[in-house]
Amino acid sequence: MTVFPATIADVPVIQHIASITWPVAYAEILSPGQLSYMLEKMYNQATLQQQITEEGHQYFLVSTEGKTVGFAGISPVSYLNIPGNYKQVFKLHKLYVLPTVHKTGAGKKLMESIFKFIRSQKGDYLVLNVNRKNAAVDYYVRKGFEIIEEGDFDIGSGFFMNDYIMGKPVESER
Repeated sequence: MTVFPATIADVPVIQHIASITWPVAYAEILSPGQLSYMLEKMYNQATLQQQITEEGHQYFLVSTEGKTVGFAGISPVSYLNIPGNYKQVFKLHKLYVLPTVHKTGAGKKLMESIFKFIRSQKGDYLVLNVNRKNAAVDYYVRKGFEIIEEGDFDIGSGFFMNDYIMGKPVESER
């Protein structure tokens, strides 16, 4: 398995993986209308390009046997509600692997690469949002993340993201 940085040219691959993973990950959590709205809002070409070229997002892809099977996206953020004295916080905005490669280590390989990258940027804390009903909450708890807070975030068109905000010190990943 190989993890490598994504470029603008990889946006269609990110979109394709999202279009496959989201309906599986959120089938029992989101309505079809909200799922469609969020995919279009978060994964359209212009949004992803702007994140990469203007907003400082770094995307990573993971491949196995020459096929890209997952992606993750992170960026530095200002986040004030973190317990402790952390100075350089990053946010994991996205992490998805194709359902056919769940439990193969692809997600773990992406997380290892994310933490390595954050350390190289002198980052000391990682936060993420995860839907409170998503099975991934248990995954993140097993990986040492703690729930910092929860919130219902208005994303437009009458839809909300009902999330936990979770965090983990980067040095605890070594």
